[in-house]
Amino acid sequence: QVQLVESGGGLVQAGGSLRLSCAASGRTLSRYVMGWFRQARQAPGKEREFVAAITRSGDRTWSADSVKGRFTISRDNAKNTVFLQMNSLKPEDTADYYCAASIDMSRLTTAPGYHYWGQGTQVTVSS
Repeated sequence: QVQLVESGGGLVQAGGSLRLSCAASGRTLSRYVMGWFRQARQAPGKEREFVAAITRSGDRTWSADSVKGRFTISRDNAKNTVFLQMNSLKPEDTADYYCAASIDMSRLTTAPGYHYWGQGTQVTVSS
């Protein structure tokens, strides 16, 4: 089993940037497909929204249309860490951001497709 811990969240003005990190322990990160999801704090009952995903080797990535061209997912398997670089942030990007690990690629863009989750990190974008 892998444990995931996110960091890097915070308060930023619209147009600014943040880089989220997700550090893994317990199992080698290269075993897993990795994803980032988010959940708006005012919608706790809704399924977490897909943001981005990356293959085990990092050779392919996917991004939600809402973040395409602004957010970039990457990974460093040697450091057991996944990153989410967020640029040109907008107030609607405000949410709790979660990294997640999946043992397969069958449902990359949906929360139920992932098996392990971190506790999340808060991102607040002010207008």
